Amino acid sequence: MRPVVWGVLGVSKHYKLRISTGLARSVAVRMKAIASRSESRAAAAASEQGFERGYGSYEALLADPEVEAVYIPLPNHLHLEWIKKTADAGKHVLCEKPLCLNATEVAEAVEYTRSKGVLLMEAFMYRFHPQWVRARELVAMGEVGTPTAVQGHFFYNNQDPDNIRNRKDAGGGGIMDIGCYAVSSARFLLGREPERVVSLIQWDERFGTDRLAGAILDFGDVQSTFIVGTQTGSAQGVRLFGTGGEIEIELPFNAYPDVPMVVNVQTGVGRRTIQAGPSDQYVEQFEAFSRAVRDGTAVPTDPEDALNNQKVLDALFRSGKSGKWERV
Repeated sequence: MRPVVWGVLGVSKHYKLRISTGLARSVAVRMKAIASRSESRAAAAASEQGFERGYGSYEALLADPEVEAVYIPLPNHLHLEWIKKTADAGKHVLCEKPLCLNATEVAEAVEYTRSKGVLLMEAFMYRFHPQWVRARELVAMGEVGTPTAVQGHFFYNNQDPDNIRNRKDAGGGGIMDIGCYAVSSARFLLGREPERVVSLIQWDERFGTDRLAGAILDFGDVQSTFIVGTQTGSAQGVRLFGTGGEIEIELPFNAYPDVPMVVNVQTGVGRRTIQAGPSDQYVEQFEAFSRAVRDGTAVPTDPEDALNNQKVLDALFRSGKSGKWERV
């Protein structure tokens, strides 16, 4: 396959730390350009991270006729604007989660990119790791019987007032940043949508963001519970319980790329540990998107999935204010 030519909007620590090294070895992806509002910063990032070109504006990158697809790791409140501008330039869009600030914006982004004939996908990279592929297979084949419950947690401690995750105006806070993973993963494992949700939220007096949030997602005959927080020591995990056992994904979201990840399966027969990988979930994601671009097929995760996920997040915020169950 001829490599797809990519550009990145914004000099992102996330991209540098978790994505750049793996993509440099990909034969399906050619990371040509990175853009910043500062030409010197873009040039430095290009040199350090192996891009062929650094642009001093986002518009300049979008005007590059060779760039076919664009990765957007910008702050949440900028997503819709630059999704639309990227689509206007005729480029395909892989945008960080959450796709936009609310379901109305997500629906607008989906419709706009569709009208422009470009692909759009929300960057939930975890779904491309073989540990999640295998876990979902096990659920579907009935390895642990009929699912009855999903339980998740995701924590980190970040109290930097200048960090974008602590800025309410930029779409910061725990539900948007990591609660989206808890919701997405339950929906992914079950292959269904919740009917209603209820949440309990602690708000940070300094930032105005949610610093601790617990929730129940009602899928009818299955309940999913989770708790996420931005001022708690780092930890994460997901467990699915069924009528015949349970499946545990030990490191579900920040999977290391250079060692196997672990899925524990407990049934009436016994307990076994499945090792999946090593695998770089970011490379898997970019390459899967690139194949869709090159083959002219649908993206692996339909943008409607982003809309369905955001509807749940919106309902969680409504419930946090009302103190009641809210329909999704």
